[in-house]
Amino acid sequence: MADLKYKVIVGLEIHVQLCTKSKMFCGCAVEFGAEPNSRVCPVCLGMPGVLPVMNKQAFEYAVMVGLALNCRIPMFTKWDRKSYYYPDLPKNYQISQYDLPLSENGYIEIPLESSQTKRIGIIRAHLEEDAGKNLHATGNFSQVDLNRTGTPLLEIVTEPDMNSGAEVRALAVELQRMVRFLGVSEADMQKGHMRFEPNINLIITRGDGEFRTPITEIKNLNSFRALERSVNYEAQRQLDEFIETGIVMEMGNKTTRGWDDEKEVTVLQREKEEAHDYRYFPDPDLVPVELTQQWLDEIKSRLCELPLKKQMRYVQEYCLSDYDAGVLTADRSTADFFDEAVKAGGEPKRLCNLITQTGLKITKEKNCSINDLSVTPQSLADLAKMVEDSIISAGSAATIFEAMVETGKEPDVLAQELNLIQKSDAGELEKIVDTVLMENPQAVEDVTSGGKKEKKAMGFLLGQVMQKTKGQANPKVVSEILAKKLG
Repeated sequence: MADLKYKVIVGLEIHVQLCTKSKMFCGCAVEFGAEPNSRVCPVCLGMPGVLPVMNKQAFEYAVMVGLALNCRIPMFTKWDRKSYYYPDLPKNYQISQYDLPLSENGYIEIPLESSQTKRIGIIRAHLEEDAGKNLHATGNFSQVDLNRTGTPLLEIVTEPDMNSGAEVRALAVELQRMVRFLGVSEADMQKGHMRFEPNINLIITRGDGEFRTPITEIKNLNSFRALERSVNYEAQRQLDEFIETGIVMEMGNKTTRGWDDEKEVTVLQREKEEAHDYRYFPDPDLVPVELTQQWLDEIKSRLCELPLKKQMRYVQEYCLSDYDAGVLTADRSTADFFDEAVKAGGEPKRLCNLITQTGLKITKEKNCSINDLSVTPQSLADLAKMVEDSIISAGSAATIFEAMVETGKEPDVLAQELNLIQKSDAGELEKIVDTVLMENPQAVEDVTSGGKKEKKAMGFLLGQVMQKTKGQANPKVVSEILAKKLG
């Protein structure tokens, strides 16, 4: 079908588990990895006669995300019951929000490979309680762990504005950075803190008109890799099916598919329910939530500079590469540490190199954040200044940084103790240069002849001086002396 063209259309539903200490409507602890069914009570188990009470912090966290997503925040919102039966839902309904969500009509900017950004619309972000977890690891039967039941869960629904698996992945990555920066979720996908459900269909055009394939939803993806690959596979599957059957398809009910990570294929599960199938109605046990302007302003005051905006500022203001700026803003503690070190007088590019090449390697080895190291932003700024002032070399700076972590000492003290201060005394270095020139007449001839070997020979002579001084000579001063003596 040479005249066939198509466009991939993807919207995304994201479930984010909020990192409150207790559950959404009861006082049970939110704790990953606890003994199954040990973090439950009559309220989250749905026992007769119990009454839920809203977790205020969870609501405030959800509003913070709504504000960060540029959403409209209504001053009035309510709770609804979403009725369906599943073994991990002990009440046979889920407390959620239906027609009056706590935030709606927003957008998020995502980075593209072209170093530009794309705006993705946000339809709504609403708060609900999570279900439990079905376990299938023992024998030929399933078990249910209800510890997760009632955990605060923020569901974010995007407009179908994405057109590839790469864009969907970019949005998921950006959203993970955002909720971590805000401090509202650990967003650890291996622990189920973030789960993704893309909705995919195609707009296909050919000679006889334009057609849309039915929407497919892929359930419960918990990795960026699975998210991107499942979207790409499903788009291709729908296209192949259209080409193979030649049938003009009409939009029908959604179908739900799962993702087989080993075979890397989607698998049909069921037809998707519509909203009326859930029999939504206002929860009679919970009062609506009415925001005051004072309360909303207090929540707004907790917002910080968001990661993508910070990343773009680093590129524009400090001339960092997009990659380096992305590494620094992958974690808020790292970005805040970098900002403080810049304020303390450190040169941004030098600080970036020290943090990304040495600091983050150490934090990975120690499994901690940069704030847990015994190095202050001021001390790292001082170390960066020593390199800029040619007191120490860049290589020595890495050695001193590691020693600062282990000893807690200041960089100038360690530079003395480790004998890493560069020799910049021109008179002393000139004698060493003279010795090197006398010992290497062939290299001297290669430089003075001005042939193809000149650059390599000059580098060799510089290396010989560095070797004789055990790396302590200031390369800039040595280069100036060599240039003067060799014309």
